[in-house]
Amino acid sequence: MYKHQTLSAGSRASSPAYVDTSGASQYVHPASFRGPSPLPSPANLSTGCLSAAAKRYKFIRKLCHFQQMDFEYALWQMLYLFISPQKVYRNFHYRKSSKAQFARDDPAFLVLLSIWLCFSSVVMAYFLDLSILNFFKFLIYTVFVDCLLVGAGIATIMWIVANKVLMKPSVRGEDVEWGYAFDVHLNAYFPALVILHVVQSMLYHVLISSDWYAATFVGNTLWLIAVGYYIYINFLGYSSLPILHKTRGLLYPFTALFLIYIISLICNWNVTHTLIHFYRVRVHVI
Repeated sequence: MYKHQTLSAGSRASSPAYVDTSGASQYVHPASFRGPSPLPSPANLSTGCLSAAAKRYKFIRKLCHFQQMDFEYALWQMLYLFISPQKVYRNFHYRKSSKAQFARDDPAFLVLLSIWLCFSSVVMAYFLDLSILNFFKFLIYTVFVDCLLVGAGIATIMWIVANKVLMKPSVRGEDVEWGYAFDVHLNAYFPALVILHVVQSMLYHVLISSDWYAATFVGNTLWLIAVGYYIYINFLGYSSLPILHKTRGLLYPFTALFLIYIISLICNWNVTHTLIHFYRVRVHVI
């Protein structure tokens, strides 16, 4: 017969339990206290994750509820895409550990990027002297063609390359999500957007619009920085995934970019003039 004993907090978790009933202590197996846990199992211990359709539904559902979006975190990401983009992708890796997916499940970044697209289009339209009608045409092209349509095409190509070429042979049962490939494009697109649509627009009438060689140098250098930054952030996005290898090949376009930059300076080809002419033509075509 066991006498009633008081267990310490540390021993209760690891020792058998004794319950005093009617003055006598009685052994009770610890398993009898177990019940359904209110906490979900960790994502990295779960046997499966959400399907692509479920992820899309979750993303779109949040898109309709602004109070559920974390705009502060999205602003932090936008800032650190300029300061330290490696930290942004480190948080993508944490999301995989906690939510079993690399892609964003919060549309706040996309909403803020849309606002930036509207703002940059206003700046661009002002410096290009576009009418109100042509401004809306330019905005539609910028959002739906330049950002979303072209971005979806680039994301699809990179998604195929990542899963077919860059995937480690030892990896089984995992792949790079298309949503993550599109997130990488959006991350890389934002700094390029600010450099080309805001910074370059402010310098256009002051310097870049002239026929001087300095105008060609400044304009083309801004394009070199913007496209180079896009390539670099794109590389960081895929090199941060532990299931991929040989991602250094994504830096090879730097060679072609630099050669085009040197040739454009030698030929005094102002890339900004060409693109501005293209912008003006396409908003007048519709």
